[in-house]
Amino acid sequence: MTAIELKKLLIKRIEEIDDEAFLRAVKTILDSKSEILKLNKAQRDEISESQNNIKEDLYWSQDEMDKKFNKWLNAK
Repeated sequence: MTAIELKKLLIKRIEEIDDEAFLRAVKTILDSKSEILKLNKAQRDEISESQNNIKEDLYWSQDEMDKKFNKWLNAK
């Protein structure tokens, strides 16, 4: 099913719904999808620094972090 077909199907299904609470829930979902995330300069700088760290291989994988955490946890 293409995106256009899916949109048409959803529009048709929504037109058949009279449950106001359900429609509000759908609206909430749609509103959250269309929100634009606005970052301040500090947040943009932090993301940029993180991207540079990744490029320079200056990070730990989740598996490595789990091992470090478990080692720290067991040392107490």
